[in-house]
Amino acid sequence: MAEKRDYYEVLGVNKNATAEEIKKAYRKKAIQYHPDKNPGDKEAEEKFKEAAEAYEVLSNPDKKARYDQFGFAGVGGAAGQGGATFTNMEDIFSQFGDLFESWGMGGFSDMFSGGSRYGDRRQRVNRGTDLRVKVHMTLEEINTGVEKKIKVKKLVPCEHCHGKGSADGSDGETCPTCHGTGRVIRQQRGIFGMMQTQSPCPTCNGEGKVIKNKCPYCSGEGVVSGEETISFKIPAGVTGGMQIPIQGKGNAAPHGGVNGDLLVLIEEEEHKDLERHGNDLVYNLLLDMPTAVLGGQVQIPTLTGDVKITITPGTQPGKILRMRGKGLPIIDQYARQYGTGDLLINVGVYIPEHLSKDEKKLIEQLQTSPNIEPGGKEKKSFFQNLFG
Repeated sequence: MAEKRDYYEVLGVNKNATAEEIKKAYRKKAIQYHPDKNPGDKEAEEKFKEAAEAYEVLSNPDKKARYDQFGFAGVGGAAGQGGATFTNMEDIFSQFGDLFESWGMGGFSDMFSGGSRYGDRRQRVNRGTDLRVKVHMTLEEINTGVEKKIKVKKLVPCEHCHGKGSADGSDGETCPTCHGTGRVIRQQRGIFGMMQTQSPCPTCNGEGKVIKNKCPYCSGEGVVSGEETISFKIPAGVTGGMQIPIQGKGNAAPHGGVNGDLLVLIEEEEHKDLERHGNDLVYNLLLDMPTAVLGGQVQIPTLTGDVKITITPGTQPGKILRMRGKGLPIIDQYARQYGTGDLLINVGVYIPEHLSKDEKKLIEQLQTSPNIEPGGKEKKSFFQNLFG
């Protein structure tokens, strides 16, 4: 299977391109690879689909922002998947039909004598609404990626009419108003002469068919309330607030249309010991005075279990110890891991507030020792400890 190309590369624009530049770039690609201009050319058809998928993401500000931050993992729900992967040409024309018409490219029927394979299919394809669910993830799950299984209440196709909406399970009758085209043409005189506009048929709502004998179980809608258990994979390295679309797992559409998506919102649970800062983790280590002065071994929690580290004698409060590779996965825009963050250990020293007489006497004896008095070392800042 060919590797998925970057959406900006597909449309030939950079990341700073404006919405209008993205739209113009897509129009150029759509004209170049339109199926009517390239009959029987499978490669051109795939490029047409690829451009439509790229535009579907980059033309949507929310999806574009998630793609810019997380790549395909932000818009496809799993590594290597993109946004709205169009399985056939009708999906594209149903979604961008009005846009194509505004460009005068409903099907290239004016340019090529044979007419369009898709230009005459004006019926609106219903699309189910999206659903949104929250999924809580621990840092351990984010570290490895996880497969989740959830039960979702949603609209499902009516089993009695198989989603058709008709009592006999038929597709309905041709709409008498639009004669099955799904659109009506209106003409009106303007200052530039006669103007012709097209709009969805008000009788059939653009579907091209009407249902007279409605299914009594779904009242002709083709969908009823139900539920579904859905399994999906969440890649490693995701962050709280990220929204992952699971295609086709939203509400079913009336009369056998295209299902909506399930939008999975990631909520990150707090860890009892570790704090997340990007792909790095921070652990606040509180040493007792003897260990800070004399050195020794201490246990440090990580996402894969506790590990022992050695504290060197004379370790100062505020020192940052770095355990490389003990943070969270760093992923690229294709959700491929190319590195791992670090675990930063922020050292503190516990100063007791209450001492016994004997303990106090020992401290007082040390107070006059030359090695106890602050030396000539200049105190480092937090960032000097972190990067020095």
